Order: sequence, then structure tokens, then C-alpha cells
Amino acid sequence: ATVRSVGAFNVACSFAALWAFVKVLKTLRWRLKTTQLRGPPRSSLVYGVSNDLLPYKDRAALYEHWAKEYGVAYMIPGVLGQNIIILCDPKAIAHFYARETWTYVRTPLELKVMEVSIGRGLLWAHGESHRRWQRKALTPAFSNAAIRRLTSVFYDSAYKVKGAWDTTLESSKDGNAIIEVQNWMNHISLDTIGIAGFSHDFGSLDGKHASVTEAFDTFVNDAKASAVNEAIILLARAFPIIANIPSKRKNMSKKLGATMGEISKHLLIRSRREKDANVKETEEEKSIIGLLIKAGDEDAELHLSEEEIVAQMRVLLLAGYETTSISLTWALIELSQHPDIQTRLREELIMFGADPTYDQLKANLPYLDAVVHEVLRLHPPISEFLRLAVADDVIPLSEPVRTASGEMTDSICVAKGTLITIPAGAINRSFAIWGPDAKEFKPDRWLAEGGISGKAKEVQGHRHLLTFVDGPRTCLGKDFAVTEFKAVLSVLVKNFVFEMRDGPDTQVEVTRGLLPRPRVVGEDGTGVPLRVRRYE
Repeated sequence: ATVRSVGAFNVACSFAALWAFVKVLKTLRWRLKTTQLRGPPRSSLVYGVSNDLLPYKDRAALYEHWAKEYGVAYMIPGVLGQNIIILCDPKAIAHFYARETWTYVRTPLELKVMEVSIGRGLLWAHGESHRRWQRKALTPAFSNAAIRRLTSVFYDSAYKVKGAWDTTLESSKDGNAIIEVQNWMNHISLDTIGIAGFSHDFGSLDGKHASVTEAFDTFVNDAKASAVNEAIILLARAFPIIANIPSKRKNMSKKLGATMGEISKHLLIRSRREKDANVKETEEEKSIIGLLIKAGDEDAELHLSEEEIVAQMRVLLLAGYETTSISLTWALIELSQHPDIQTRLREELIMFGADPTYDQLKANLPYLDAVVHEVLRLHPPISEFLRLAVADDVIPLSEPVRTASGEMTDSICVAKGTLITIPAGAINRSFAIWGPDAKEFKPDRWLAEGGISGKAKEVQGHRHLLTFVDGPRTCLGKDFAVTEFKAVLSVLVKNFVFEMRDGPDTQVEVTRGLLPRPRVVGEDGTGVPLRVRRYE
């Protein structure tokens, strides 16, 4: 027995030594092949500067501060000796996004978390599978023609909210009421993606209980993650296997994935049954899932298995629910804090008259367009993106940076295995890129001659923003999201006046949910109580 245990111990030691040897070789190769950049010093031996960048702190300001100090490309120390390159340069970011899904891919930890919560759908895929069938199969469902047909769904949800708020205001003594708007924006987003995505009405605007909302809300209610949970999340970046350790957040991700999976399977079975029976043919083909099934039936190359379709549906539920409700909530907060902008927007909408069509929302309401894009600039629902280089690369820069050895360079070499972060939130509101008023809510910048500075024009994302990313991973649903955003906001602003409950100086913070969400300081969960009255 002693001999056997010694033998096992020797084998374990051999494996450990081999692992360490391979790790040292990889580190040496990385150091030789990667430009060593300047950056902030470690604030923790174990976590590097990761503790300073926890999700509920102002990460964007920190990234911008470091860019000012170290240049448009710099390196920060991560967990257990990892180093992460941060790109804050438009030329470098354009190069990076052009190669995403091929040279730059999601990290093993991110893939593991995604697989548990939303499955192997469009967000999970990379390379050939991402290009050939995932995006190709989904693209027709997000065409201009498809969204034009869905615009009435956006208005239906907005008018349901109008009806509910009218009833609340009729019963109030002084004609105004305190309404927790974020909850209502969640209901709008869920019911809209239900009908537009799957021809299914979740009925949350009618007061029906939706299990998917409960699953999303558990993340919000767990906003104050424990120190142990934080440690697991940070260490898992270096050792993804740690993500398998049971934790409250992992259990919530599993529950969310299971809930979305059950709903998606149920809706898929129902859609297929209706299609086979030729029931509601036009309505079924109008929905995103209907177009997805149709594409697979008509083109064998695009045929998706049931597992793949369910994974896509889970992605649509997450993207359609979470991001849109966050953007709408931020819009109401900004308009409440800037009553002059709110009044000007309302005047444009009233002067226009009837509810705008899809084409009119795109082209005929310049101030609405400016307000929406200013909200998307200041408050992107996802503020940064971490990727792993799976091949060596050379990234060009628009301005030279000083390396750790003191030399100047206008390009950086990146070795396979390098981690790279694009801090989209920092770039969207950077003084260096957007000018001295970068932090201000100023829709006029989108209308004035020269309102967008030369540096901002170098950013190649949608309308010079990184909110919808760029390159092969440009958000497929951006037109869907912007059209829904405009349609809902136009109905609400035309009919109601919004104010911060405790006055214009009310403090708003960002709290953890599945994605970061706004919250009025002092409120529970994601409370955003606004004083609402009818516009007479």
C-alpha cells in the first residue's frame, strides 16, 4: 500500500512538474513575442488590479485615467500573473474587430459560463460556425423588412404601459404618481421579445407571472455578491475549472439557463406544430423563430438542429429582454434629469403627429434619434469585452505609445494566448475621443455641424459607438433594438412628463444584475422611482 501511494505521489509530482514546465515555456514565448507595454502596478499580489475593476465600480473612468497616463494601448496586471492588454485606440480597435471570431475569441471561462446560461448559440459560436450558419440563418430575421413588420408590436407594448399608467394617474389626487419605471421597462422588453421573437405573449404587462423574469431578477436580488463569490469569479479567469465550484451565482446561471431552455423548447414545439398545421402562417413567419425555422426548412445548409434553435432562442430572450430594458430606463433617467431636453423631444414628437412608421422612426425624427444615440453612447448595456488571441498578430496604432523599456512604437506585437480588453464604455465617453463635453448628456452633438469630433469619427462602430461592437460580431439585433427603443420612448414622452422623485440632483448608481443596471441611491434591488404625470 505504501509503495502504491508513493507511486501515485510520484506520478502526481511528474504531472505537476510537466504542467509547470509547459507554463514556463508559454510564458517565455509570450514575453518574447508580445510588446511589453507600460501600465498600472499591481495593487494585489494575487488579483493584480482586478479588485479595482469589480463590476460595480466606475471601471470606465479607471480605464480612461490609465489611457491618459500610459497611452492608447497599455497593459494591466490580472489574476495570478496574467497580463491584459487594454486598447483605447480607434485604429487598433478597428483592426481587432475585423479579426474577431478568428484571431480573437471568447475566453474559456466566458464560453463555460455562456454554455451553462444561454447554450451554444450565436454568442457562443466563433470562426466558421459563427460565419457560415449562425449569422446567415439569423440575418433574414433582422432585415429591414422583418423589423418593419414588427414595429406595430413595439407600439402595442408601449400603449399597454400608457393604459396602465393612465389608470394609476386617474386614481391619484394631485394628478401625479411615483412609478418604479425599471420594472415596467422590463415588462415591455419581455412581452415585446416574446411576441416579436416567438409569437408568444408572456403577458407580464397584463400582470401575468413570468418564470423568466423571476430568473433574471434573482441576479438583481443577489447584487451584493459575497467576498467568496468574488474570489471564485476572479480566480476562475486564470483557472476556468474553478468555475465548476458550486456557488450561488453559478446556481443562478444554471437556473436561468434551464428556465430559458424550457420556455424556448415549449415555444419551438408550438411553432413547429402551428407550421405543420398551416395555422397562423403569416404571424408565424413574422416572428424571428418562424423565420429561423423557415430558413432551415428551405435551405439545407442553414438547417439548425433543435438544440441549436433553442440556443438561439435563449440568446434572443437574454439580448431582447436585458439590454433594451436597461437602455429605456437610462433614457427616462436622463430625460428626468434634463427637463429642457425632455420638453424639446416632446415638442418634436407632438409636432410630427401620429405614431411614426418604421421608416419615419429611422429618418424623420432627428431629435429622437439624437436622444436615443446619446443614451446608447453614455450608457452601453455591456461596457467592456475581453478576448483571447488564438494566433500571433501585429496591431497598428493611430498614435505611438511608449513601451515598458522606454521605446516608442506605432504597432504592438501580440502573441497567441494574450488577453485583450476593449473598454467600450470608456471609449464611448472618453475626453480624448469625444472632446471636453464627453461626460455630458448632450443630444445636440448628433445634430450640430462638427458636433462629433475628428477622433470620434475614427471609431468604426455603428454611429461611431462601440455599443453594438463592430466587425463580424456586430450586434445583429441593433436595428431591432433601436427601433423598439425609439417607438416606446416616443409614446411615453409624448404622453407623460417625467421627473426624479427627489429632485433633479438625485444620485443614480450602477448595481449588479445579470448586466449592470441603474438604481437610485438608497433604493432596493434596481429601484428607479420617477414622478410621472400626464402631459396635458
